[in-house]
Amino acid sequence: MLLKTTLLSALVAMTLGSNAVAQNFDDIIDASLITGWRQADGSHMAGIRLKLENDWHTYWRAPGDAGIPPTFDMAGSRNFKAAQVIWPRPEVYEQNGLRSIVYHDQVILPLQIMPKSKGGDITVNAKIDIGVCKDICVPQTLRISAVLPAADKKRDGRIVASLAERAYTGKEAGAKNVRCQITPTADGISLTTTLSLPKVGRHEAMVIEAANPLLWIAEPQMHRSGNTLSATTDIQHVEGAPFMLNRSGIRITVLGENKAVEIAGCTGG
Repeated sequence: MLLKTTLLSALVAMTLGSNAVAQNFDDIIDASLITGWRQADGSHMAGIRLKLENDWHTYWRAPGDAGIPPTFDMAGSRNFKAAQVIWPRPEVYEQNGLRSIVYHDQVILPLQIMPKSKGGDITVNAKIDIGVCKDICVPQTLRISAVLPAADKKRDGRIVASLAERAYTGKEAGAKNVRCQITPTADGISLTTTLSLPKVGRHEAMVIEAANPLLWIAEPQMHRSGNTLSATTDIQHVEGAPFMLNRSGIRITVLGENKAVEIAGCTGG
């Protein structure tokens, strides 16, 4: 399965190269920074607004079978200590037998920034590397900048609405008995996870991520019986190297039409 995904990625890359020469894709996506407000804990809540042309999409943090994961470089910022993107609930998109986790048309990504000096303004200079897709996929590099005044306290409704779409924690959603069973395979391991979780809406899907970015994780095969969810997936090292899987670094996200639930870690099965 890893070989299949690698070949598909190579085919996508060749498609990008041949089409990018012939067409101009500069206007597919526009990025801007909503300056937001300073919070009581001294952090600043801003928002990255991504607006795409009709029917184009971009990707969630774990893009799926054929997507391009977004990366954020804040190295040029001032009075900046750390930042966290708070991901709103994405969509599951399937095409030609491949599953991607995406945002269509427009999304606001809440960005919580911790300044070095809590009482000072923050200057954001960020580079975002992102993929956008329609009939073909095109990598884009976006640059955004803005000053985030420490005096701004008024909450922005657009960011608030996006924050309301964040994933529930496992505790908030009532997830219980989250277990992971690991079985060695010829190429890596097979991971089976089981948990108790009330239904999150129609068309449920699961994404499993590992703390190690060099681990490739296949689309889980999921089954629900009442409140019990089970799923099995294959995990391999992208370089074919041996590896250990840390259960505490596993992140399980269950997506549905009503909400998303994000569960951190699992115990032995």
